[in-house]
Amino acid sequence: MRVLLGIFPLLIIPVAIYNLIGLSYSGDEPANGLVANASPMVDLLQSSAVTFPMISGVNWAVTNGEILILFTIALLFMEILKSTSTGTATIMNHAISMILFIVCLVEFLLLPNFATSVFFIITTMTLLDVLAGVVVTIVSARRDFGVGEGFGG
Repeated sequence: MRVLLGIFPLLIIPVAIYNLIGLSYSGDEPANGLVANASPMVDLLQSSAVTFPMISGVNWAVTNGEILILFTIALLFMEILKSTSTGTATIMNHAISMILFIVCLVEFLLLPNFATSVFFIITTMTLLDVLAGVVVTIVSARRDFGVGEGFGG
């Protein structure tokens, strides 16, 4: 089970959440002040999920989109930590991460509900997962290879 979890990138989770909402949400007419040609998801993502009163006297409103981005950042951090290993599962993880980035890019460019800033940031995070994962894996493998040479005869 651990190998299976090591193969699949964690960023599949927020992408799947966005896909479930984006592919099933038809949206309403744009509200006042929004561009008439904007994605139907904009209203949903910009609606306030929770509000916190601050000591300064103002209320801090956190939107649905910001919560999804924060969740994605936490998973990106865990993905980078996972990429420090040098096994076969890690290489498969990078390959699937690349496929996930390509899927996100295609959805962003072609589907109206995916043309939002929130999904663009998630797509960028999938790209960073691929790039950082490969770089961290290469550096880790080089370090392991260098240590291994020191013990040879």
